[in-house]
Amino acid sequence: MSGPGHMIASDVKVFLASHPVDLRKGPDGLLSLVRDAESDPFSGAPYVFRAKRADRLKIVWFDGTGVCLFSKRLEKNAFCWRRAGANRIRLNYAQLLALIDGLDWKRIRPLDVRRPQSVG
Repeated sequence: MSGPGHMIASDVKVFLASHPVDLRKGPDGLLSLVRDAESDPFSGAPYVFRAKRADRLKIVWFDGTGVCLFSKRLEKNAFCWRRAGANRIRLNYAQLLALIDGLDWKRIRPLDVRRPQSVG
């Protein structure tokens, strides 16, 4: 996979904006949208935004040393997106990777992993 997958920790919360935004915005403009939604833009969580036609997306996050920006445009398809509703939707890491690859991330379900217990 090409993209931010190797730069974003697999246990981080990922937030997906439900409404399209003007993707002419750079990292500072997108971070201001995060701040306007009363979230911490420097939490390390990736925030994913899409264009109106859903053929382009941008991801912005703070990696501890600076602000990172990832951008992707699909040539023939659109990114799978939920209908507008809540201000943001939380994804897991596997869903983020599927979204970036243009797959239907809504079909990705996390396994219910139980913590091992000592036999005593």
